[in-house]
This record gives sequence, C-alpha cells and structure tokens, in this order.
Amino acid sequence: MAQRATLPPRRITRSSLARFAYTGRPNASTEKPQGNHGNSPDIEDVIPDMTASSSSSSSSSTLLQKRKRTATTAASVPRSTPSPATRKIKREPNAEISDEAEVKIETISEDIATTSTIPSKPTKRQRKPARKATDPSTGESTISPPTDWEEMYAVVQSMRKEGGAASNAPVDTMGCERLALSTASPRDQRFQTLVALMLSSQTKDTVNAVAMRRLQTELAPHAPGAPPGLNLENILAVEPARLNELIYAVGFHNNKTKYLQQAAAICRDAHGGDIPDSIQGLVALPGVGPKMAHLCLSAAWGRTEGIGVDVHVHRITNLWGWHGKGGSKNPEDTRAKLESWLPRDRWREINTLLVGLGQTVCLPVGRRCGGCELGLRGLCRAAERKKVLEGRKLRENVAVDVKGDTVVKVKIENERIEEVEKKLVVNKAIKDEGVDAQIALVKGEGLGDEA
Repeated sequence: MAQRATLPPRRITRSSLARFAYTGRPNASTEKPQGNHGNSPDIEDVIPDMTASSSSSSSSSTLLQKRKRTATTAASVPRSTPSPATRKIKREPNAEISDEAEVKIETISEDIATTSTIPSKPTKRQRKPARKATDPSTGESTISPPTDWEEMYAVVQSMRKEGGAASNAPVDTMGCERLALSTASPRDQRFQTLVALMLSSQTKDTVNAVAMRRLQTELAPHAPGAPPGLNLENILAVEPARLNELIYAVGFHNNKTKYLQQAAAICRDAHGGDIPDSIQGLVALPGVGPKMAHLCLSAAWGRTEGIGVDVHVHRITNLWGWHGKGGSKNPEDTRAKLESWLPRDRWREINTLLVGLGQTVCLPVGRRCGGCELGLRGLCRAAERKKVLEGRKLRENVAVDVKGDTVVKVKIENERIEEVEKKLVVNKAIKDEGVDAQIALVKGEGLGDEA
C-alpha cells in the first residue's frame, strides 16, 4: 500500500485516448489494449514532434488544415448563383483554350443573358398637376399644365356633344347668356344678361329661367306708351314688392330685389343707361362678383378677360387634381390657377363645358361615374371604382342587330341600368320641376319671407 501511494497519479485520459493514437499501422485503432493498460502509450507520445517531423507528415498536416479552412469558408459564406452577365469560367493552370473556344463561350454567355432577361412591368401613367417651372437660362417662371389635360378636355367635349352622356344639360338651353330676348334692343339684351346673372346665384338654371320669363312678360312699362318687359327703366319704376313677387322663386329674392334696383340706378347715373363694359365697373355693382363680371363681359360685350368659375368648375377641377395636392381654396383661387396655364381660347367655353358636365354626369351628390367616359378610360382619379366596374359590365352587355350589310349595336337592359344607378346614388338628386309647375307654385303661394 505504501508503494502504491508513492506512485504519481495516473492520468484518466491515458487509457481512454489510447485507441486514438496514430502509429502508422492500419489496424492500430481496432486493437484492444491488453492487461492493465501497462503497454498503453502515454499521451505525450501520441502528439508528434513538430520540429522533428518528416516532410510527409508536415505536408499531410498542411493539407488537413487547408481542407479544414476551405470547408469552414464554404459553410460560412452562402452560395449564390452568379448572374449570366457576370458568370466566369475557371481555367485550369495547364489547360489551353483556343480563340475559337473563347468566342463560343462569350457567345453562349451573351445568349444566356439575353434569354434569361425578365420582362419589366409597364410603368403606370404619371399624373402631375399644374406646377411651377423655372427656365435655368432666362430665370423666367412658367406654369406647366397638368398631364393629360388635353385628352380629358377632348373627352368632355365629346360627352357634351349631341348624343353624349352629358348632352342636353340645363345650361345649354337656360344658361344666363341664353335668356336675353333676341327681339330686344342690344342695350336691353345686355341689361337682361346682367339681370339673369344676378338672379342665378344660389339658384338652379330652371328656376332662374322661370323668373326671367316672368320679368320679360309681366313687368309693367314705366310710362304710358313705353314698351313693357325687362329693361332698365321698368326695373327702376317698379315697386319693390311687385319686383320681389316676380322673382320670388330664386334664392335670396329679398336681397336681389334691392340689388337689382340699386344696380339699375348706377347704370343710369354712371354709365349712360347701359351696363359697365369693364370688370372693375361690373364688380362695383351690388350683388355682382368676379364670376358674374367675367361671364357678363364675355356674353354681353363679347370680350373674354378671365374665366367665370362657379361651383361646378371649382368642384370638378379639384376632383381631377388639376390644382395640386392642396387643391384650390375657393372659386377665385381656382380662376387664378386656371388662367395661369389654360390657353386663352378655352377661357370662355370651359364654364359652359364643365357646368353641363356637373349638371348631368358629375353631380354634386351621387356622381354617375359608370356613365362617364373619363372614369371608364381611367382618366379621372376621383372616379368611384364600383360604379366604373358596373358601367363597364353594362357596356359589354350589348346586342348586335344585323340589318343587311350594316351592323347596329343596340344597348339593352335599360331598366337594369336605371336600377343600378339608383342603387349607386347615395342620395337621390332633387328633380327639377317643370316651368309651368314653377309658375303655378309661385302664383299660388304669393310673397313670403326668406328662410
């Protein structure tokens, strides 16, 4: 026991690592240790001497280390397939490639790059509003018009023609510039145009036409033997109560009664019995704003010095996004922005064009996007998608009637179209009463105070 205690402690790994010793024998790892591990080599014997190792062992060790590093690098870096344009062919050190082979390789790589190109998606049409642009050479600032405005303008023009979706609008027959009697004198025609514009604010064209017809037929002459009807002298001579009765159907009729007689007095005293022939003079009249002044100057005097912007022009151009992200604040702001880029030859017609569109198709409540060419062609960014899709389906559902050599397309299911429009409209638009019904209503109710 004493002798056993003096021996140094045996390492635990000596016996367990003995079978991993490299002795150069093929069966060394399979031999079992004999006895009590007396002949097992020590762990220090297993580790080779690096200083005295042979060239073969060093080369094998270097090969193992290189192989290990290569494996580690390959495992750590993800493999990616090179693109055809950057694919390279590795040459062997001793391999010889002829010029013909190089040409073939380049040709093949170009073919691969051409055939594997993914077709790009078509870019969407960019719609930009009117924007300010500065010429770098001169420093002058100009306003670039909105993109596609000419195409949109042409589509609206086609819709407003006879047979179009926006044809036969009230403004086409009962607009302010069409209410003056052709039998009146030029001076009286200009005055009637001014009166029609003053009555038109906050009033529908159908109602305004009724009031104008009453003034033209029921207004008494100012003196015996003088012609009756609507002229400056008869407006000045009529009693305010009677004038209020004649225009009772229009909005704010009490205020307009005062404005009409005050404006007639200014025309008599300051303009020789005629209406002013300038924007400044027209705006100075009570109850006349910039829109009325520009429309009156254009219709009465034949001079277009600005755009007449009413609620329809202001609303529709903002729906189209012509004035930018923030839009325009009011009709006067819309007028200034439109005049900055719209060609001058369009200034007069744009009012009637867009007012008719707003009265028939692009209504303030319940827009009929399914029957609007702008929405069906994808030109209107404010079009309601559900209505547009329904309108396209209805257009595809047509019957073809063949008569002789001509093919006539006839739309069918008109009743279904009306039902769809009723479902899509949020609130029913108030139907205008006829002219005769309006006259009967006005005469039956008599005078009344404003609400």
